Amino acid sequence: MIPHENSGKNKLYYGDNLAVLRDHIPSQSVDLIYLDPPFNSRQDYNVLFAEKDGARSASQITAFKDTWEWNEESSLAYEQVVEQGGRVAEAMRAFRTLLGGTDMLAYLAMMAPRLVELRRVLKESGSIYLHCDPTASHYLKLLMDGVFGPQMFKNEIVWKRTTSHSDAQRYGNVHDLVLFYSKGEKPFWATTYQKHDPEYVEQYYRYKDSDGRRFMSGDLTGAGAGPVRTFGDRGTIAPPSNRHWMYDQAGIDDALQKGRIYWTKNEIPRLKFYLDENQGMPAQDVWNDIQALRSWHQERLGYPTQKPEALLERILRASSNEGDVVLDPFCGCGTTIQVAQKLNRRWIGIDITHLAIGLIKTRLDDAYGPEVRSTYQVIGEPTDVAGAAQLAEENKYQFQYWALGLCGARPTEGIKKGADRGIDGRLYFHDDNSGSSRQIIFSVKGGHNIGVSEVRDLIGVLQREKAEIGVYISFEEPTKPMQREAAEAGFYTSVGSSGAEGGKYPRIQLLTIRDLLEGTKSVQRPRLHDRDTTFRKAPRSRPTAAENLDLPLS
Repeated sequence: MIPHENSGKNKLYYGDNLAVLRDHIPSQSVDLIYLDPPFNSRQDYNVLFAEKDGARSASQITAFKDTWEWNEESSLAYEQVVEQGGRVAEAMRAFRTLLGGTDMLAYLAMMAPRLVELRRVLKESGSIYLHCDPTASHYLKLLMDGVFGPQMFKNEIVWKRTTSHSDAQRYGNVHDLVLFYSKGEKPFWATTYQKHDPEYVEQYYRYKDSDGRRFMSGDLTGAGAGPVRTFGDRGTIAPPSNRHWMYDQAGIDDALQKGRIYWTKNEIPRLKFYLDENQGMPAQDVWNDIQALRSWHQERLGYPTQKPEALLERILRASSNEGDVVLDPFCGCGTTIQVAQKLNRRWIGIDITHLAIGLIKTRLDDAYGPEVRSTYQVIGEPTDVAGAAQLAEENKYQFQYWALGLCGARPTEGIKKGADRGIDGRLYFHDDNSGSSRQIIFSVKGGHNIGVSEVRDLIGVLQREKAEIGVYISFEEPTKPMQREAAEAGFYTSVGSSGAEGGKYPRIQLLTIRDLLEGTKSVQRPRLHDRDTTFRKAPRSRPTAAENLDLPLS
């Protein structure tokens, strides 16, 4: 059971978003929803990490399994949706007729109740953006019609995420879709702009001043007859028949003084419109000006399905105002949260893995500094030993992710065949200015039967991996033999930034879950830099304003 939360902070929930929405998010309390749910692609998505030398490699951990199967559980979900009646039930029954008991129906049965809850929590002035790909977009659009009503459909936004793609026996798939719906007839809307296409610029902004500034020329007259005006040393000029100059004489003089008048070959005055003063064109429903993340982009963290911040910035600026509440129920590595924090929106994020929760906390720390922790609350993580034990019993991997997150370490899984036996996590650090990474390896014990043999195994792994420090995390207090074995492993001596000998740190460190929760002990390691290189670092950022924002009571 998720404990009651304080109401005055942003919220980061660990758990099933359906349960969190039903139990913790009040009706009509959210201004904007963005969701990027899995697409029923029947594959595992992995987070890629860097090796200790900084190179990208096969190091990875499964972030989530995008596999939906028509089974007893999904059949029950389908029946529950249908029994509620209404348009959503009718849509699901039609899907059943069309698709039968397929995995796609299982996926839609999972999405339907969540979309119903998302509509409930959305304000009448709110909007929802559902990000998907062509695999399921047509089904999801029909489902959204059932939940929100076809009259609330605003746009099907096409995001061109790559320039080209080679697909056998079909056209290259280079776009995603974003389905944009509103809750009510009058959603909040602020016009946003996107850059003009290069071809448009070349065609219309084809003139250049002597300093290279591009401009287009525009008509200087309006409908209806008007008087003549004097254009400096070119004398008095009458407007065309039944037209008038848009500016009075003072305006004409000012435009001439500022060099805003362009003269055609026929000596007709026209007005200059500079490209660098143009916001661009109002955003259209085809977005080809936002790049998908590439390996060289600073904001790329290695998380699967991570979207560029520019994509979320456009959505948040268009459909929310400062102080509004933004919700992402599949928040992954937290791009929506990062952008909401930056744009001074309040936010609620939900994810079902402790890996994602740990990545988001690290990302916020990197972008805003440790002080950002006072602005949000993590709900659903263990807060005591009993809660940790329950998590370990329910899911040992989620327990490992959580425990490693307490130390700022990242989990390991599926790394170089045979190379990571006995290693549950890694943490890289620097203790000199050479740029060479050093590593700490972690072993996390979720059970209660611990002994000296496990410490000896960790020492062996430490030697095999040529790591500097090994950390053993357990529920039970280490036994005296375990403590003696750890002490005999000696110390790692830090080089220090000046090249001189630095501090000494136990090569084998024994920590308990209670130590980590209460903060009585932590990993002892050199700290030349504030942040290590365990996770790829998010770029430093600042919100547009620094005021405290309160979330509505739940």
